[in-house]
Amino acid sequence: MFRRAKGEFDQLRINAIFWAVARAGIKQASRFSTWWLVGICIALVGVTWTVFGQTLRHDFINYDDNIYIHESPNIVSGLTRPGILWAFTHAHAGNWHPLTSLSHMLDCQVYGLNAGGHHFTNVLLHALAVVLLFLFLQRVTGAPWRSAFVAGVFAVHPLRVESVAWIAERKDVLSGVFFMLTVLAYARYVSGERSLLRYLLVAFFFALGLMAKPMLVTLPLVLLLLDYWPLRRFGSHLDTNFGRRSFSRVVAEKIPLFVLSLLSSLLTRWAQQSYMRSTSEIPLVLRAENAIVSYVRYLRQLLWPVDLAPFYPHPQATLPMPLVIAAAALLVAISAAVLFYGRKRPYLTTGWGWYVIMLLPVIGLVQVGEQALADRYTYLPQIGIVLAITWTAADATAGIRQLQRFVAFTALAVIVTLAWCASHQTHYWRNSESLWLHTLAVTENNDLAHNNLGDVWSKNGRLDDAIHEYQAALKITPESPVARNNLGSAFLKQGKVDEAIQEFRRVLSRDPQSFKGHFNLAAALLRGGPTTEAVAEYEKAVAINPDFAQGHLALGQALMRAGRLADAIAQFKIAVQLQPGHAHARNSLATAFAAKQQWGEAMILITLQLNLVWHGHWRQLQILRCGMAPKLSQSHNASPKRLARRTQYSFAFSLPPTPRQGGFPKRSKRPSTQSRSQLCNNTPSSHSYSNGI
Repeated sequence: MFRRAKGEFDQLRINAIFWAVARAGIKQASRFSTWWLVGICIALVGVTWTVFGQTLRHDFINYDDNIYIHESPNIVSGLTRPGILWAFTHAHAGNWHPLTSLSHMLDCQVYGLNAGGHHFTNVLLHALAVVLLFLFLQRVTGAPWRSAFVAGVFAVHPLRVESVAWIAERKDVLSGVFFMLTVLAYARYVSGERSLLRYLLVAFFFALGLMAKPMLVTLPLVLLLLDYWPLRRFGSHLDTNFGRRSFSRVVAEKIPLFVLSLLSSLLTRWAQQSYMRSTSEIPLVLRAENAIVSYVRYLRQLLWPVDLAPFYPHPQATLPMPLVIAAAALLVAISAAVLFYGRKRPYLTTGWGWYVIMLLPVIGLVQVGEQALADRYTYLPQIGIVLAITWTAADATAGIRQLQRFVAFTALAVIVTLAWCASHQTHYWRNSESLWLHTLAVTENNDLAHNNLGDVWSKNGRLDDAIHEYQAALKITPESPVARNNLGSAFLKQGKVDEAIQEFRRVLSRDPQSFKGHFNLAAALLRGGPTTEAVAEYEKAVAINPDFAQGHLALGQALMRAGRLADAIAQFKIAVQLQPGHAHARNSLATAFAAKQQWGEAMILITLQLNLVWHGHWRQLQILRCGMAPKLSQSHNASPKRLARRTQYSFAFSLPPTPRQGGFPKRSKRPSTQSRSQLCNNTPSSHSYSNGI
């Protein structure tokens, strides 16, 4: 009996030692695993920075960057109360994405118009999305190396370049972050106690994602795919650690998310109504054909990412029927294979469904814009295909050590190759000239590329080259209002006023509501025609687009030329309110005040400008201020400095604050004290102030 008790005691002692060792081993393995996870995250951030860090030296691109950033008064003003209200109540560049607009405002608040800062935010958000994708896949699959490969391909695939290197595509990387946060919160919700608070967190991140980019409307369907695999929440053949539930209950819990998707879709339709193409322009049959071909083209770009460009022209005519049939046959074959093998390999169903469903909003059935397809549309959908390929390869080599080593080496080689290709592709985005020259080299009949390259040449003074590009764009799309407007502007710069007027009138004959057409026609008429006709055209331009600051400025200058100083001052004030950082608008307002002999207001305004010293206006402003000083003293019997103190609260602070024009603005070199006195001594008489700036 004692011998038996001693044996049981020894067995208990052995079991205790075993469990102590096992517990220590588990803790050590957990620490080891945690350090590996941290290391993988650091590696993913490092490879992302290696590819996209170069964008900090890149410029803005003359393709939507102007609309999204430096031509939007509410954006360049930074985070202001009116700007925040505008972001939630107005469409921005044909989209309702207030969170994206707020992120651009924050960038302008921090970096000004320094493009490198805006690029840095894009890279930071993309790196965060990459890490979150890895953490999500590792959490729900328990396969860190496979998850790392999927995240690595997502990080550095050349198709990511457009979303990361293009500032205007902030909505891609920002929505990507909230997409990952949503699925992570959902995994946490289904893995433990399904509390209301956890569900609200899922809905909260999803709502933020929709406010960054409405393309996420299909995310509830993606969550259903994740319920099938890897969460395994329904299906009798699947084991689960997440709690098996009936299909109807799993669908029912997504109803609030579907409601959010519906609201976002309605808001998107409202915001994009002026950008949507009618079925008379692009028939429904052609849209369906292009959608089928685009699904296959995206797969080809995934496997062979060459000849990438920011714009692929829509065919605008029936696609070759053999091409459509071949693409449809391939899609049917892949879908059939997924259905056949999907029961044993559920990741095929999730991966293929992820790809097909997430592309639906942008595949072209509802056509917005002129593109046939776009690299940026693959930002999130491509993850599904990479996931399916990765798990298929891993399962095919399971238990075969030599093949596993080969697959691991191949995976590393794939990441390195993709990173090199993406880095090379990113280099094309360094400026507009490089981007559009590359685009014309890899695409055909690209009117947008010709037009945008013409803009580059026009700004660089190469007007003959610019005219050649605009004419090339018009050969492809004869009635393009943008290219014809730009052609007229180039003629105007060359002094060919009659040719310019002819082009602008052709624009207005096709689109009478073109505010740029009216604006440019007014500028041409002002060169050689009566001022009254030019004023009428400017008034039409600002009536069509009241937020067009440059239009109000030009109208004010035309009114000054016509001798209507009070009306001119009113227009200049509107321009300053719309674009507080517009130095020319402030200078013109000061000039109008001086011409109307309102010396105090003009003096304060110019003193504010002198403190900023931007755009090389220091000399002109100093001349104007020195000339007005005697007028101030004579008319008010006080020194200019004292008058400035008297009026600063009534006028200077009624002006909107001037935002920074760059991250590190370069101040003009001010003259020495002796030079300043010489400026004042040589100041022209007051009647010439109106032409001083």
